[in-house]
Amino acid sequence: MTTVVAPGPSAATDQASSCARDFADLLTVIITTSPTPSAPSTELLSQIILSFQQHCPGLTQCRLILVLDTYDHISSTARLKKGHVTAEGAQNYIEYKENAKHLILREYASGQGGSEESAPQELIEEVGEAEFGSLAYAHQNNSVPLFITKTPDGRVVFIEPSQRLGFGLAVRTALRLTETPYVWIQQHDWGLVSDIPLRPLLALMQQRSRAATQDAQDDEEDMPVPIKYICFPSIRMVEYARSDHVMLYPALRALTNLHKQNFTVFSREGKDTGDKGRGTEREMTKIPLTPLFFWHDKPHLVETAHYLAQVFPVRAALPRGAFIEDTIGHRARAEMKDGRWRKWACWLFYPDDGKKLCLRHLKGRTWRGAEGELAQKLEYMRLASMESRPE
Repeated sequence: MTTVVAPGPSAATDQASSCARDFADLLTVIITTSPTPSAPSTELLSQIILSFQQHCPGLTQCRLILVLDTYDHISSTARLKKGHVTAEGAQNYIEYKENAKHLILREYASGQGGSEESAPQELIEEVGEAEFGSLAYAHQNNSVPLFITKTPDGRVVFIEPSQRLGFGLAVRTALRLTETPYVWIQQHDWGLVSDIPLRPLLALMQQRSRAATQDAQDDEEDMPVPIKYICFPSIRMVEYARSDHVMLYPALRALTNLHKQNFTVFSREGKDTGDKGRGTEREMTKIPLTPLFFWHDKPHLVETAHYLAQVFPVRAALPRGAFIEDTIGHRARAEMKDGRWRKWACWLFYPDDGKKLCLRHLKGRTWRGAEGELAQKLEYMRLASMESRPE
């Protein structure tokens, strides 16, 4: 067992504790991280967590799995998407992993979004493996050993592979350890910039899941449309429903015209009415969604079982080192254009009729942290001033 520093008791109210338990029973946040130029600083992760606190506090009350992916080769030049790091980058990443674990424990282990007080806590150690590729090549070692540590209550889990997994297999590995019906998938360099109504979104997905189960004997067209995956808009997805991704394809246009809407959902907001007969107030919320015809890697909210069934049905579904959107995403879009959108059940959160952004890309493969970015800017200014000097 490993001794680490974890948060001590929180002074949160009973109501906040109840809300935290609700989220912890429903949702697991899965964060994937890997070598970045900003390591050993955890500024990227800190910005992500800060964006949760500002725009979706429920994400700080969930269980969390952090996958600390690694690299394949040490090279003279870093090519992070290919798994290449420099010797300095490799050394920095060792320190980064420890810093990241301490950050997550401080913010999540108490279940209340962090605490200044700390106390030693033992992490439970386990091992596992992430298999990949075809069984036809059984003579090859097509699996990656995993070192797994977790808090005794299972609220926080760390996964450290001995070889690079890539985003796709990192997500699959975390999904297999997930105990909640829903997951929020979070890459380490996408921050929230607008409020996300997490509880109503989860309530809507649950309602649609129950309705689909109850109406399983009906014809598909008569069944409520399923909501299994919800992505959030970035700059390239502004007014998606009117973009060429949709408008150039009659079948996708028709699906959008039919299903784009404001869904009405009733969700508990935890406000005690004081009336034993009524219990907790239910708040009506309008959730704007439009059909999405792709499976993106950027932050998304998904039904866990649906993720495993659709994206990872077999061990060879995704090669080691691959991104989901680069492989499964294009296959999903092809099937959607062929009339099988319901199978994937992908939606885009669509506030302000698609004009409002929810995500900002922090560009983790090039960002060097606040100090590094400032130093680079000053160097550019110095070089520019030298070039402008008269001979």
